[in-house]
Amino acid sequence: MTSAAITLNHVRKVYANGTTALKDFNLAVEAGQFVSIVGPSGCGKSTVLRLIAGLGQMNSGQIHWGKEQDSRKLAFVFQEASLMPWATVQENVRLPLKLAGLSTRAAAAAVAEAIALVDLQGFEQAYPRELSGGMKMRVSIARALITQPEILLMDEPFGALDEMTRSRLNSDLLDLWLQKRWTVVFVTHNIYEAVYLSNRVVVMAARPGRVVADLAIDSAYPRSESFRTEPLYNQYCRQISQALAGASQGEPL
Repeated sequence: MTSAAITLNHVRKVYANGTTALKDFNLAVEAGQFVSIVGPSGCGKSTVLRLIAGLGQMNSGQIHWGKEQDSRKLAFVFQEASLMPWATVQENVRLPLKLAGLSTRAAAAAVAEAIALVDLQGFEQAYPRELSGGMKMRVSIARALITQPEILLMDEPFGALDEMTRSRLNSDLLDLWLQKRWTVVFVTHNIYEAVYLSNRVVVMAARPGRVVADLAIDSAYPRSESFRTEPLYNQYCRQISQALAGASQGEPL
């Protein structure tokens, strides 16, 4: 990891109602890193992802892309799977390629590969109503991966799932990341999830959002469930919890 894939410098975002979502926000994410962002509700975590994705305009500051990174090779996984209820798993996964003008035949191999990556073989013709919450999220991830991204933005994708499903998808996501080595920026409220997944955990303060702690998680990959019971894991969780407690105090506007 020798060059930053994404750098945000002194970013400020004020919404039309006068709310300052981000103030002097600075973050550099190295190519191939898995970085989680945690912070109090309303601190601007999702706003950071949306600005990186080009889904909003900042009031001031800059976002720079690394020399070998391409903002067009970016995928976004939202908290809600947002699948088309009238479409099969196969059709939902194919959507980005359909919008890009590829025929069903031309997209077939990529669709099959994406479905296989998230372990949904055999469910290609199923409809969203026939899937569990975890399976719907797998479809959403496959739909993002079909574009072969270099950068993956994930906004609390597992937040609505039960703990057992969430834990399994955490492990599956890490397996995929180890295969593909995307640059991942992952937003979560769950510090245990953040520590398990990440090389770094960034803590944001309450509004106006800004970075108040940046902790390296120095534990080797691959990580198994046993990592969650190690003293080092618990130590990192305590450190982040303490940083969050301070961040929740916020700063007067």
